[in-house]
Amino acid sequence: MRFRPCIDLLNGRVVQIVGGTLADTAAVTNFSTERSPADFAALYRDDALAGGHVITLGPGNRDAALAALRAYPGGLQFGGGVSPDNARDFLDAGATHVIVTSYVFAAGRGDLDRLAAIVAAVGRRRLVLDLSCRRRDAAFWIVTDRWQKFTDVRVDAPTLARLADHCDEFLVHGVDVEGRLAGVQADLVEILGRHSPIPTTYAGGARSLADLDLVNSLGRGRVDLTIGSALDIFGGRLPYRDVVAWHKAHAAQR
Repeated sequence: MRFRPCIDLLNGRVVQIVGGTLADTAAVTNFSTERSPADFAALYRDDALAGGHVITLGPGNRDAALAALRAYPGGLQFGGGVSPDNARDFLDAGATHVIVTSYVFAAGRGDLDRLAAIVAAVGRRRLVLDLSCRRRDAAFWIVTDRWQKFTDVRVDAPTLARLADHCDEFLVHGVDVEGRLAGVQADLVEILGRHSPIPTTYAGGARSLADLDLVNSLGRGRVDLTIGSALDIFGGRLPYRDVVAWHKAHAAQR
């Protein structure tokens, strides 16, 4: 299991938001800073933390995102409004993968034609499918459109197996706990650990080193973890340096 860092952008600034509160250009935030996205990317580069992601939350973030990708070429993934028409721009700027949600899960369902189109544009090995989800009726369902709209796609073993044939990784935010420092959604992590056949990153609710241990256990060492609002670099109390040390100690054991 690895720690995967993040850079979330709103109106060109690095932020941490509360899940499900995003509007066109605003959200409930836990953190916002004038420190540049490229500075955070350089921090992750210097600490050899690969496989993190840059996510743009609405318009007005393109230049900031490209600057971050160029500061850590080959180290970060990119997501936010990705389509076959613009995906190559972010890959050419240094992203290892593009992350796609709404383009594929359009009109409340999985669109196989659109999935085929993005795979044709970038290749399976450079595509991450974002399966961020919310709980409804004792199950988890993929949500789109700023995490407001439920699709008819359930996060379960058949879905994970089917979609894994079309991408390199999954990224899964537990939207109900995202940014709330309420602890991880253990049952969601367990589903991912049991059933995802490809590398998967979970994000949402992590607040302590114990959560790293919990995800490592429930995810069977196969589910990586993103931590945002809890980190001291984002205004939280969990020392970033402690998380990096945990990551390096476990990487050495692999």
